Amino acid sequence: MNNLFDIKGKVTVMTGACGVLGATIVKYFAAQGSKVVLLDLERAAAVGEKLVAEIKADGGEAMFLPTNVLDRSVLEKNLADILAAYGRVDILLNGAGGNMGPANVGPEQSVFDIDMDAIRKVFDLNILGAIYPTLVFAKAMVENGGKGSIVNFCSMSSFRPLTRVAGYGMAKAALASWTMWLAGELATKYGDGLRVNGIAPGFLLTNQNRSLLTNEDGSLTDRSHKIIGHTPFGRFLEPDELVGALHYLASDASKGVTGTISVVDGGFNSFSI
Repeated sequence: MNNLFDIKGKVTVMTGACGVLGATIVKYFAAQGSKVVLLDLERAAAVGEKLVAEIKADGGEAMFLPTNVLDRSVLEKNLADILAAYGRVDILLNGAGGNMGPANVGPEQSVFDIDMDAIRKVFDLNILGAIYPTLVFAKAMVENGGKGSIVNFCSMSSFRPLTRVAGYGMAKAALASWTMWLAGELATKYGDGLRVNGIAPGFLLTNQNRSLLTNEDGSLTDRSHKIIGHTPFGRFLEPDELVGALHYLASDASKGVTGTISVVDGGFNSFSI
């Protein structure tokens, strides 16, 4: 029987590829023989090129392209460059996203203090920042025989609202809904070879949330202690604990799976007291 997890030679495109999670993921996919395309903002170019050099030094194939997930014309240019280099797109990992402080409701604030401009920016990044790349790269998948796997990066906030995190929580809940809706739309229109799923990571320490979860001296904040106390594993997750689920969703091992959200959270979402 063929190895259903084999992704050797597959072309994997990841948005938001130069962050803590993205770097771990693209290195893993490259190590499995996938040709990886790192998409991130122009300001991440130095990090992106360093990652590409590391992947190539280990015998992998990779390229970095500056992008803007909110600009379809830039994404179309990215696609043209990818097709020129590799001829197709097999896997799309929509990793771009994030939060910003003013979209939260602080401890001394109420909902009436919420910053609507910040809410709009967070919504755009987490929703449109997944929709635009999908419209561009999924079309290429359709034109390549209707084959491909799309994985959206959802969140614990996709299932339940987290205190204070207003904009991000609403955006990630919407992303989960979009993931499930799109799975049905693409399958019914273009066949069972084009799949859409999501991954919902638990809590990890990243550059984006470090100031919320750690104090200046590196100790954990009260919020961190609450999170860990509600996580059966009793710790934060590590980035490399996500790659197995992503590999599964990207590969033929999950060829009967679409419209799902795979949870990798150390038990957080299932735990109750």
